Amino acid sequence: MEQELKEAAQQSPATGNSPQATDIKVFAPATVANVVCGFDVLGFAVNEPGDEVVMRVTNKPGITISKITGDDGRLPLDPAKNTVSVSVQHYLDSIDRKDLGLDIELHKKMPIGSGLGSSSASTVAGLFAVKTLLGDDTDVAKLLPFAMKGEEMACGHGHADNVAPALLGGFVLIRSYEPLDVIRLPHPPGLYCAIVFPDVDVPTREARQIIRNKILMKDAVTQWGNIAGLVSGLYTQDIDLIGRSMQDVLVEPVRSILIPDFYIMRELAMQAGAVSFGISGSGPSVFAFTRDEETARQITQTLQKHLAGIKINSNSYVSTINDAGPRVLG
Repeated sequence: MEQELKEAAQQSPATGNSPQATDIKVFAPATVANVVCGFDVLGFAVNEPGDEVVMRVTNKPGITISKITGDDGRLPLDPAKNTVSVSVQHYLDSIDRKDLGLDIELHKKMPIGSGLGSSSASTVAGLFAVKTLLGDDTDVAKLLPFAMKGEEMACGHGHADNVAPALLGGFVLIRSYEPLDVIRLPHPPGLYCAIVFPDVDVPTREARQIIRNKILMKDAVTQWGNIAGLVSGLYTQDIDLIGRSMQDVLVEPVRSILIPDFYIMRELAMQAGAVSFGISGSGPSVFAFTRDEETARQITQTLQKHLAGIKINSNSYVSTINDAGPRVLG
């Protein structure tokens, strides 16, 4: 990771020029990581939900966080403990801009601990904001190592399957972490994603700890066959191949225990016309791919009705794959 940070710094402008603007508002999208069979190596961005960051240049060097909304008081205002400010500080250090003063407002527009890349969306919004304020026109992918630093703080592991699609948009494959090698994949334009977030607590750290450290060779063969099939389906726009490749014999059987009625929900989704169904990130959110928006909305309604029947509140979202990534608002 340190090597990637150094390389990113070398390709970013280390100038003392004044920022081109004094304030900015940025949105960054939620993401679905793992995509069933691609643990820590696959992810895609969706149109909603997402987080917003307002960033202002100040006269005093250093970073402050003046406001956080939508978090129910769960996130720290201390810039040394918040993923947004920590990632932004790494970026500023890398380009030798310790002289710059920044104030950050973070507006959480998505649930924390949802399995939809909540910390990633915040971090990416902050990094994209500072990059834009400074007039840094290098490839946005150079921000990825700094975003991964935020993930490391949030969940103890600097994986990229949330931050990479949030930053780059679209469907993303992390071919390697050492060295970092990220590839943006094509996808069928008519592919819809139905997401349901049950209001239950599945902390990312705990969800990682229950995963097996050793696996059987036959399971490994099954898994990498499915990953290859999914990537092939994306390239050939073969939705049927995408659907039958999205099976996980390694992580889902363990993590599904943490999600109430997971297999019942999967059966309901498939009966309603889903192409595939699985856990988003570490959960508890679940998602289904569909061929059209109407089917996606029907699935979310069906799953929410089932969850309400077992006394669990939920939120739902329907989206195509978001190819844009972060964007400046207003």
